[in-house]
Amino acid sequence: MSSFWCEALVIDGVAVTGVRLEAGADGRIARVQPGAAAEAADIRLGTVVPGFGNAHSHAFHRALRGQTHGEGGDFWLWRERMYRVAAQLDPAKYEALATAVFAEMLVSGYTAVGEFHYVHHRRGGTPYSDEHAMELALAAAARAVGIRLVLLDTVYLQGGIGQKLAPEQQAFGDGSAAGWLTRWRALRAQLAGDDLVTLGAALHSVRAVTPDAMREVLDGLPVEIPLHIHLSEQPQENADCLAAYRMTPAGLLDSLGALAPRLSVVHATHLSDDDRALLGDAGVSVVMCPTTEADLGDGIGPALALAAAGAPIALGSDQNAVIDPLLEMRGLEMGERLASHKRGRFTPAALLNAASTAGYAALGLGRHRLQVSNPCDLVEISTTSVRTVGCSVAQLPLTATASDVLRVVVGGRLVAECGLLVGGERPATLMADALARLGR
Repeated sequence: MSSFWCEALVIDGVAVTGVRLEAGADGRIARVQPGAAAEAADIRLGTVVPGFGNAHSHAFHRALRGQTHGEGGDFWLWRERMYRVAAQLDPAKYEALATAVFAEMLVSGYTAVGEFHYVHHRRGGTPYSDEHAMELALAAAARAVGIRLVLLDTVYLQGGIGQKLAPEQQAFGDGSAAGWLTRWRALRAQLAGDDLVTLGAALHSVRAVTPDAMREVLDGLPVEIPLHIHLSEQPQENADCLAAYRMTPAGLLDSLGALAPRLSVVHATHLSDDDRALLGDAGVSVVMCPTTEADLGDGIGPALALAAAGAPIALGSDQNAVIDPLLEMRGLEMGERLASHKRGRFTPAALLNAASTAGYAALGLGRHRLQVSNPCDLVEISTTSVRTVGCSVAQLPLTATASDVLRVVVGGRLVAECGLLVGGERPATLMADALARLGR
Protein backbone atom coordinates (compact mmCIF):
# COMPACT_ATOMS: atom_id res chain seq x y z
CA MET A 1 0.00 0.00 0.00
CA SER A 2 1.23 3.54 -0.79
CA SER A 3 -0.07 7.01 0.00
CA PHE A 4 0.34 10.47 -1.45
CA TRP A 5 -0.49 13.98 -0.31
CA CYS A 6 -1.16 16.45 -3.10
CA GLU A 7 -0.93 20.18 -2.52
CA ALA A 8 -3.42 20.47 -5.37
CA LEU A 9 -5.12 17.60 -7.20
CA VAL A 10 -6.89 18.40 -10.47
CA ILE A 11 -10.12 16.39 -10.53
CA ASP A 12 -12.36 16.82 -13.58
CA GLY A 13 -10.48 20.00 -14.44
CA VAL A 14 -10.88 21.57 -10.99
CA ALA A 15 -7.95 22.02 -8.59
CA VAL A 16 -8.78 20.64 -5.12
CA THR A 17 -6.31 21.57 -2.39
CA GLY A 18 -4.83 19.26 0.22
CA VAL A 19 -5.87 15.83 -1.04
CA ARG A 20 -4.59 12.51 0.33
CA LEU A 21 -4.69 9.44 -1.88
CA GLU A 22 -4.18 5.88 -0.74
CA ALA A 23 -3.43 3.13 -3.23
CA GLY A 24 -4.00 -0.55 -2.57
CA ALA A 25 -1.74 -3.45 -3.42
CA ASP A 26 -3.59 -3.70 -6.75
CA GLY A 27 -2.33 -0.25 -7.77
CA ARG A 28 -5.80 1.28 -7.63
CA ILE A 29 -7.03 4.17 -5.54
CA ALA A 30 -8.47 2.89 -2.27
CA ARG A 31 -9.20 6.20 -0.58
CA VAL A 32 -9.51 9.89 -1.52
CA GLN A 33 -9.44 12.49 1.28
CA PRO A 34 -9.94 16.11 0.20
CA GLY A 35 -8.90 18.77 2.69
CA ALA A 36 -6.70 16.36 4.62
CA ALA A 37 -3.37 16.96 6.32
CA ALA A 38 -0.32 15.08 5.16
CA GLU A 39 0.72 12.04 7.17
CA ALA A 40 4.25 10.97 7.96
CA ALA A 41 4.38 8.12 5.43
CA ASP A 42 2.89 10.12 2.55
CA ILE A 43 4.88 10.97 -0.56
CA ARG A 44 4.32 14.71 -0.79
CA LEU A 45 3.51 16.06 -4.23
CA GLY A 46 2.73 19.54 -5.53
CA THR A 47 0.21 20.07 -8.31
CA VAL A 48 -1.03 16.73 -9.63
CA VAL A 49 -3.13 15.74 -12.65
CA PRO A 50 -4.34 12.33 -13.83
CA GLY A 51 -1.70 10.34 -15.72
CA PHE A 52 -1.80 10.90 -19.46
CA GLY A 53 -2.95 8.15 -21.83
CA ASN A 54 -1.16 8.01 -25.19
CA ALA A 55 -3.88 6.47 -27.33
CA HIS A 56 -1.83 6.03 -30.52
CA SER A 57 1.87 5.27 -30.90
CA HIS A 58 4.20 3.65 -33.42
CA ALA A 59 7.34 3.32 -31.29
CA PHE A 60 9.73 2.53 -34.12
CA HIS A 61 8.84 5.71 -36.02
CA ARG A 62 10.86 7.55 -33.34
CA ALA A 63 14.02 6.51 -35.23
CA LEU A 64 13.05 9.02 -37.94
CA ARG A 65 12.94 12.03 -35.62
CA GLY A 66 15.15 14.76 -37.02
CA GLN A 67 15.82 12.79 -40.22
CA THR A 68 12.91 13.62 -42.53
CA HIS A 69 11.52 17.02 -41.57
CA GLY A 70 13.50 19.09 -44.06
CA GLU A 71 13.15 17.02 -47.24
CA GLY A 72 9.71 18.16 -48.38
CA GLY A 73 7.22 15.76 -49.89
CA ASP A 74 4.14 14.41 -48.16
CA PHE A 75 2.91 11.46 -46.10
CA TRP A 76 3.59 8.99 -48.90
CA LEU A 77 7.24 10.02 -49.28
CA TRP A 78 7.69 9.87 -45.50
CA ARG A 79 6.18 6.36 -45.53
CA GLU A 80 8.97 5.11 -47.79
CA ARG A 81 11.53 6.19 -45.19
CA MET A 82 9.48 4.55 -42.44
CA TYR A 83 9.50 1.20 -44.27
CA ARG A 84 13.30 1.28 -44.32
CA VAL A 85 13.39 1.53 -40.53
CA ALA A 86 10.86 -1.31 -40.19
CA ALA A 87 13.12 -3.52 -42.31
CA GLN A 88 15.98 -3.03 -39.81
CA LEU A 89 14.05 -4.27 -36.80
CA ASP A 90 14.42 -7.59 -35.02
CA PRO A 91 13.22 -8.46 -31.51
CA ALA A 92 16.38 -7.33 -29.72
CA LYS A 93 16.64 -4.04 -31.62
CA TYR A 94 12.93 -3.41 -31.23
CA GLU A 95 13.03 -4.01 -27.49
CA ALA A 96 15.92 -1.57 -27.07
CA LEU A 97 14.20 1.08 -29.19
CA ALA A 98 10.81 0.63 -27.51
CA THR A 99 12.42 0.77 -24.06
CA ALA A 100 13.93 4.14 -24.92
CA VAL A 101 10.69 5.46 -26.44
CA PHE A 102 8.57 4.28 -23.52
CA ALA A 103 11.09 5.79 -21.09
CA GLU A 104 10.77 9.16 -22.82
CA MET A 105 6.99 8.85 -22.70
CA LEU A 106 7.04 8.05 -18.99
CA VAL A 107 9.23 10.97 -17.92
CA SER A 108 7.06 13.21 -20.13
CA GLY A 109 3.91 12.26 -18.22
CA TYR A 110 2.42 9.41 -20.24
CA THR A 111 1.41 6.67 -17.81
CA ALA A 112 -0.21 4.44 -20.45
CA VAL A 113 0.37 3.88 -24.15
CA GLY A 114 -1.52 2.15 -26.92
CA GLU A 115 1.09 0.72 -29.28
CA PHE A 116 -0.41 0.26 -32.77
CA HIS A 117 1.87 -2.62 -33.71
CA TYR A 118 2.15 -4.29 -37.09
CA VAL A 119 5.81 -5.35 -37.55
CA HIS A 120 5.05 -8.95 -36.60
CA HIS A 121 7.53 -11.09 -38.57
CA ARG A 122 10.92 -11.21 -40.18
CA ARG A 123 11.65 -9.16 -43.27
CA GLY A 124 10.05 -11.16 -46.06
CA GLY A 125 7.20 -12.37 -43.83
CA THR A 126 8.74 -15.48 -42.27
CA PRO A 127 7.64 -15.88 -38.62
CA TYR A 128 10.25 -15.89 -35.87
CA SER A 129 10.86 -19.20 -34.07
CA ASP A 130 8.78 -17.67 -31.30
CA GLU A 131 5.91 -16.31 -33.34
CA HIS A 132 5.28 -13.60 -30.73
CA ALA A 133 8.90 -12.43 -30.47
CA MET A 134 8.22 -8.88 -31.63
CA GLU A 135 5.13 -8.50 -29.47
CA LEU A 136 6.93 -9.84 -26.40
CA ALA A 137 9.77 -7.41 -27.06
CA LEU A 138 7.31 -4.53 -26.71
CA ALA A 139 5.85 -6.04 -23.56
CA ALA A 140 9.31 -6.43 -22.04
CA ALA A 141 10.12 -2.80 -22.87
CA ALA A 142 6.99 -1.57 -21.09
CA ARG A 143 7.70 -3.65 -18.01
CA ALA A 144 11.30 -2.47 -17.91
CA VAL A 145 10.31 1.19 -17.57
CA GLY A 146 6.98 0.79 -15.73
CA ILE A 147 4.49 2.21 -18.22
CA ARG A 148 1.08 0.65 -18.88
CA LEU A 149 0.98 -0.89 -22.35
CA VAL A 150 -2.08 -1.76 -24.37
CA LEU A 151 -0.64 -3.73 -27.28
CA LEU A 152 -2.90 -3.03 -30.24
CA ASP A 153 -1.92 -6.02 -32.35
CA THR A 154 -2.73 -5.02 -35.92
CA VAL A 155 -4.27 -6.78 -38.91
CA TYR A 156 -2.40 -5.79 -42.10
CA LEU A 157 -3.20 -8.01 -45.09
CA GLN A 158 -2.85 -5.98 -48.29
CA GLY A 159 -0.71 -3.15 -49.62
CA GLY A 160 -3.66 -1.07 -50.76
CA ILE A 161 -7.20 -1.72 -51.89
CA GLY A 162 -6.97 -4.64 -54.32
CA GLN A 163 -3.17 -4.82 -54.03
CA LYS A 164 -0.89 -7.50 -52.62
CA LEU A 165 1.54 -6.66 -49.87
CA ALA A 166 4.64 -5.01 -51.30
CA PRO A 167 8.03 -6.58 -50.46
CA GLU A 168 8.62 -3.95 -47.78
CA GLN A 169 5.25 -4.80 -46.17
CA GLN A 170 5.67 -8.58 -45.97
CA ALA A 171 6.68 -8.49 -42.30
CA PHE A 172 3.29 -6.98 -41.42
CA GLY A 173 1.02 -9.73 -42.77
CA ASP A 174 -0.50 -12.91 -41.34
CA GLY A 175 -1.88 -14.23 -44.63
CA SER A 176 -5.53 -13.97 -43.70
CA ALA A 177 -7.92 -12.79 -41.02
CA ALA A 178 -8.06 -16.36 -39.73
CA GLY A 179 -4.27 -16.45 -39.50
CA TRP A 180 -4.21 -13.19 -37.58
CA LEU A 181 -6.95 -14.34 -35.19
CA THR A 182 -5.08 -17.57 -34.45
CA ARG A 183 -1.90 -15.68 -33.63
CA TRP A 184 -3.83 -13.04 -31.62
CA ARG A 185 -5.58 -15.66 -29.47
CA ALA A 186 -2.31 -17.40 -28.68
CA LEU A 187 -0.71 -14.08 -27.77
CA ARG A 188 -3.65 -13.21 -25.52
CA ALA A 189 -3.15 -16.45 -23.60
CA GLN A 190 0.55 -15.73 -23.23
CA LEU A 191 -0.05 -12.22 -21.82
CA ALA A 192 -2.90 -13.24 -19.50
CA GLY A 193 -2.54 -12.12 -15.89
CA ASP A 194 -0.10 -9.28 -16.60
CA ASP A 195 -1.07 -6.20 -14.56
CA LEU A 196 0.91 -3.78 -16.73
CA VAL A 197 0.50 -5.17 -20.26
CA THR A 198 -2.86 -5.92 -21.87
CA LEU A 199 -3.82 -6.92 -25.39
CA GLY A 200 -6.07 -4.95 -27.70
CA ALA A 201 -6.53 -5.13 -31.46
CA ALA A 202 -6.38 -2.94 -34.54
CA LEU A 203 -7.35 -3.01 -38.18
CA HIS A 204 -4.65 -1.04 -39.93
CA SER A 205 -7.00 0.78 -42.32
CA VAL A 206 -9.57 0.18 -45.03
CA ARG A 207 -6.57 0.19 -47.38
CA ALA A 208 -4.88 -2.73 -45.65
CA VAL A 209 -7.85 -4.97 -44.73
CA THR A 210 -10.68 -6.07 -47.03
CA PRO A 211 -14.31 -5.76 -45.90
CA ASP A 212 -14.62 -9.56 -45.69
CA ALA A 213 -11.50 -9.79 -43.54
CA MET A 214 -12.73 -6.96 -41.31
CA ARG A 215 -16.04 -8.76 -40.86
CA GLU A 216 -14.21 -11.95 -39.88
CA VAL A 217 -12.10 -10.10 -37.33
CA LEU A 218 -15.14 -8.33 -35.89
CA ASP A 219 -16.92 -11.66 -35.51
CA GLY A 220 -13.87 -13.33 -33.96
CA LEU A 221 -12.86 -10.72 -31.37
CA PRO A 222 -14.40 -10.68 -27.89
CA VAL A 223 -16.68 -7.67 -27.54
CA GLU A 224 -14.72 -6.22 -24.59
CA ILE A 225 -11.49 -5.88 -26.58
CA PRO A 226 -10.64 -2.29 -27.63
CA LEU A 227 -10.36 -2.01 -31.42
CA HIS A 228 -8.55 0.77 -33.28
CA ILE A 229 -8.21 1.74 -36.96
CA HIS A 230 -6.57 4.52 -38.98
CA LEU A 231 -9.39 6.44 -40.68
CA SER A 232 -9.39 9.07 -43.42
CA GLU A 233 -5.93 10.41 -42.65
CA GLN A 234 -5.33 11.14 -46.33
CA PRO A 235 -7.71 12.27 -49.10
CA GLN A 236 -6.32 9.47 -51.29
CA GLU A 237 -7.65 6.87 -48.85
CA ASN A 238 -11.13 8.35 -49.18
CA ALA A 239 -10.89 8.46 -52.97
CA ASP A 240 -9.71 4.85 -53.21
CA CYS A 241 -12.45 3.65 -50.84
CA LEU A 242 -15.16 5.49 -52.74
CA ALA A 243 -13.91 4.08 -56.05
CA ALA A 244 -13.80 0.49 -54.75
CA TYR A 245 -16.82 0.35 -52.44
CA ARG A 246 -18.88 3.46 -53.25
CA MET A 247 -18.65 4.42 -49.60
CA THR A 248 -16.36 6.55 -47.46
CA PRO A 249 -14.15 4.69 -44.97
CA ALA A 250 -16.54 5.64 -42.14
CA GLY A 251 -19.50 4.51 -44.23
CA LEU A 252 -17.79 1.20 -44.95
CA LEU A 253 -17.18 0.58 -41.24
CA ASP A 254 -20.82 1.44 -40.55
CA SER A 255 -21.97 -1.07 -43.17
CA LEU A 256 -19.95 -3.76 -41.35
CA GLY A 257 -21.44 -2.95 -37.97
CA ALA A 258 -18.03 -1.84 -36.71
CA LEU A 259 -19.05 1.55 -35.34
CA ALA A 260 -19.49 1.16 -31.58
CA PRO A 261 -18.08 2.65 -28.35
CA ARG A 262 -15.27 0.08 -28.23
CA LEU A 263 -13.93 1.39 -31.57
CA SER A 264 -11.37 4.19 -31.80
CA VAL A 265 -10.62 5.81 -35.14
CA VAL A 266 -7.25 7.49 -35.50
CA HIS A 267 -6.86 10.86 -37.26
CA ALA A 268 -10.31 11.20 -38.91
CA THR A 269 -8.88 14.24 -40.65
CA HIS A 270 -10.90 14.27 -43.88
CA LEU A 271 -14.53 13.55 -43.07
CA SER A 272 -17.87 14.41 -44.61
CA ASP A 273 -20.76 15.74 -42.54
CA ASP A 274 -22.35 12.29 -42.74
CA ASP A 275 -19.12 10.67 -41.53
CA ARG A 276 -19.03 12.91 -38.47
CA ALA A 277 -22.66 12.10 -37.67
CA LEU A 278 -22.03 8.36 -38.00
CA LEU A 279 -19.07 8.43 -35.62
CA GLY A 280 -20.79 10.68 -33.11
CA ASP A 281 -24.06 8.76 -33.07
CA ALA A 282 -22.17 5.50 -32.41
CA GLY A 283 -20.03 6.98 -29.61
CA VAL A 284 -16.82 6.07 -31.43
CA SER A 285 -13.68 7.58 -29.89
CA VAL A 286 -11.53 9.71 -32.18
CA VAL A 287 -7.78 9.77 -31.51
CA MET A 288 -6.24 12.98 -32.77
CA CYS A 289 -2.45 13.22 -33.12
CA PRO A 290 -1.86 16.95 -33.61
CA THR A 291 1.95 17.04 -33.70
CA THR A 292 2.13 14.20 -36.23
CA GLU A 293 -0.73 15.51 -38.36
CA ALA A 294 1.07 18.85 -38.52
CA ASP A 295 4.49 17.32 -39.21
CA LEU A 296 3.19 15.14 -42.06
CA GLY A 297 1.00 17.86 -43.53
CA ASP A 298 -2.13 15.75 -43.07
CA GLY A 299 -4.45 18.67 -42.36
CA ILE A 300 -6.53 19.85 -39.41
CA GLY A 301 -9.25 17.41 -38.37
CA PRO A 302 -12.73 18.49 -37.25
CA ALA A 303 -12.14 17.74 -33.58
CA LEU A 304 -14.65 20.15 -32.07
CA ALA A 305 -17.37 19.16 -34.54
CA LEU A 306 -16.77 15.50 -33.73
CA ALA A 307 -16.94 16.18 -30.00
CA ALA A 308 -20.18 18.11 -30.48
CA ALA A 309 -21.57 15.15 -32.46
CA GLY A 310 -20.90 12.81 -29.53
CA ALA A 311 -17.48 11.33 -30.31
CA PRO A 312 -15.04 11.39 -27.35
CA ILE A 313 -11.69 12.94 -28.33
CA ALA A 314 -8.45 11.28 -27.21
CA LEU A 315 -4.84 12.11 -28.08
CA GLY A 316 -1.78 10.22 -29.31
CA SER A 317 1.86 10.85 -30.19
CA ASP A 318 1.72 8.64 -33.33
CA GLN A 319 5.11 8.89 -35.07
CA ASN A 320 6.80 10.18 -31.90
CA ALA A 321 8.53 13.06 -33.65
CA VAL A 322 7.29 14.84 -30.52
CA ILE A 323 6.67 13.10 -27.20
CA ASP A 324 4.87 15.65 -25.08
CA PRO A 325 1.26 15.18 -23.94
CA LEU A 326 0.91 18.84 -23.10
CA LEU A 327 1.95 19.90 -26.59
CA GLU A 328 -0.61 17.45 -28.03
CA MET A 329 -3.28 19.17 -25.93
CA ARG A 330 -2.07 22.55 -27.11
CA GLY A 331 -1.95 21.35 -30.70
CA LEU A 332 -5.56 20.18 -30.54
CA GLU A 333 -6.72 23.61 -29.40
CA MET A 334 -4.45 25.60 -31.70
CA GLY A 335 -5.59 23.63 -34.74
CA GLU A 336 -9.17 24.57 -33.91
CA ARG A 337 -8.18 28.21 -33.49
CA LEU A 338 -6.37 28.29 -36.81
CA ALA A 339 -9.31 26.71 -38.61
CA SER A 340 -12.01 28.86 -36.98
CA HIS A 341 -10.18 32.16 -36.36
CA LYS A 342 -11.53 32.02 -32.79
CA ARG A 343 -9.97 31.36 -29.37
CA GLY A 344 -11.12 29.12 -26.55
CA ARG A 345 -12.52 26.30 -28.66
CA PHE A 346 -11.78 23.51 -26.15
CA THR A 347 -11.73 24.43 -22.47
CA PRO A 348 -8.54 23.55 -20.57
CA ALA A 349 -10.57 20.94 -18.67
CA ALA A 350 -11.69 19.36 -21.96
CA LEU A 351 -8.07 19.25 -23.17
CA LEU A 352 -6.98 17.55 -19.96
CA ASN A 353 -9.83 15.06 -20.31
CA ALA A 354 -8.75 14.23 -23.87
CA ALA A 355 -5.19 13.55 -22.73
CA SER A 356 -6.13 11.45 -19.71
CA THR A 357 -9.63 10.13 -19.10
CA ALA A 358 -10.59 9.75 -22.78
CA GLY A 359 -7.24 8.21 -23.64
CA TYR A 360 -7.61 5.55 -20.96
CA ALA A 361 -11.16 4.81 -22.11
CA ALA A 362 -10.05 4.44 -25.74
CA LEU A 363 -7.45 1.91 -24.61
CA GLY A 364 -9.97 -0.15 -22.66
CA LEU A 365 -8.37 0.77 -19.33
CA GLY A 366 -11.63 1.83 -17.71
CA ARG A 367 -12.43 4.90 -15.64
CA HIS A 368 -9.55 7.28 -14.91
CA ARG A 369 -10.92 10.21 -12.90
CA LEU A 370 -8.90 9.86 -9.69
CA GLN A 371 -11.78 8.20 -7.89
CA VAL A 372 -11.85 5.12 -5.68
CA SER A 373 -11.12 1.96 -7.73
CA ASN A 374 -9.52 3.99 -10.55
CA PRO A 375 -5.84 3.40 -11.40
CA CYS A 376 -3.49 5.37 -9.15
CA ASP A 377 -1.68 6.94 -12.12
CA LEU A 378 -0.51 10.48 -11.37
CA VAL A 379 1.63 13.24 -12.87
CA GLU A 380 3.10 16.10 -10.85
CA ILE A 381 3.58 19.31 -12.82
CA SER A 382 5.75 22.24 -11.79
CA THR A 383 3.94 25.54 -11.30
CA THR A 384 7.16 27.49 -10.73
CA SER A 385 9.04 27.02 -14.00
CA VAL A 386 9.65 29.86 -16.44
CA ARG A 387 6.68 28.53 -18.45
CA THR A 388 4.22 28.06 -15.61
CA VAL A 389 5.01 30.59 -12.89
CA GLY A 390 2.00 32.86 -12.43
CA CYS A 391 -0.38 30.55 -14.32
CA SER A 392 -3.65 29.33 -12.89
CA VAL A 393 -3.60 25.58 -12.29
CA ALA A 394 -6.64 25.17 -14.52
CA GLN A 395 -4.75 26.60 -17.51
CA LEU A 396 -1.62 24.44 -17.22
CA PRO A 397 -2.66 22.49 -20.39
CA LEU A 398 -2.08 25.72 -22.33
CA THR A 399 1.24 26.72 -20.74
CA ALA A 400 3.19 23.72 -19.44
CA THR A 401 5.28 21.26 -21.45
CA ALA A 402 6.80 17.87 -20.72
CA SER A 403 9.80 19.74 -19.32
CA ASP A 404 7.56 20.72 -16.40
CA VAL A 405 6.77 17.11 -15.43
CA LEU A 406 8.34 16.38 -12.05
CA ARG A 407 7.27 12.99 -10.69
CA VAL A 408 5.21 10.23 -12.31
CA VAL A 409 3.27 7.49 -10.53
CA VAL A 410 1.90 4.33 -12.18
CA GLY A 411 -0.17 1.87 -10.19
CA GLY A 412 0.65 3.62 -6.92
CA ARG A 413 4.40 3.32 -7.55
CA LEU A 414 6.82 6.17 -8.24
CA VAL A 415 8.40 5.40 -11.62
CA ALA A 416 10.00 8.64 -12.82
CA GLU A 417 11.36 11.83 -11.31
CA CYS A 418 12.69 15.00 -12.94
CA GLY A 419 13.40 13.44 -16.33
CA LEU A 420 14.91 10.19 -15.06
CA LEU A 421 13.51 6.75 -14.41
CA VAL A 422 13.54 5.87 -10.71
CA GLY A 423 16.49 3.55 -11.31
CA GLY A 424 18.46 6.55 -12.56
CA GLU A 425 18.33 5.69 -16.28
CA ARG A 426 18.32 8.63 -18.69
CA PRO A 427 15.96 8.20 -21.66
CA ALA A 428 18.46 9.99 -23.92
CA THR A 429 21.15 7.45 -23.07
CA LEU A 430 18.76 4.58 -23.75
CA MET A 431 17.83 6.17 -27.09
CA ALA A 432 21.43 6.71 -28.14
CA ASP A 433 22.14 3.02 -27.53
CA ALA A 434 19.02 1.93 -29.40
CA LEU A 435 19.79 4.13 -32.41
CA ALA A 436 23.37 2.88 -32.49
CA ARG A 437 22.03 -0.68 -32.82
CA LEU A 438 20.16 0.52 -35.90
CA GLY A 439 23.29 2.12 -37.32
CA ARG A 440 21.99 5.65 -36.73
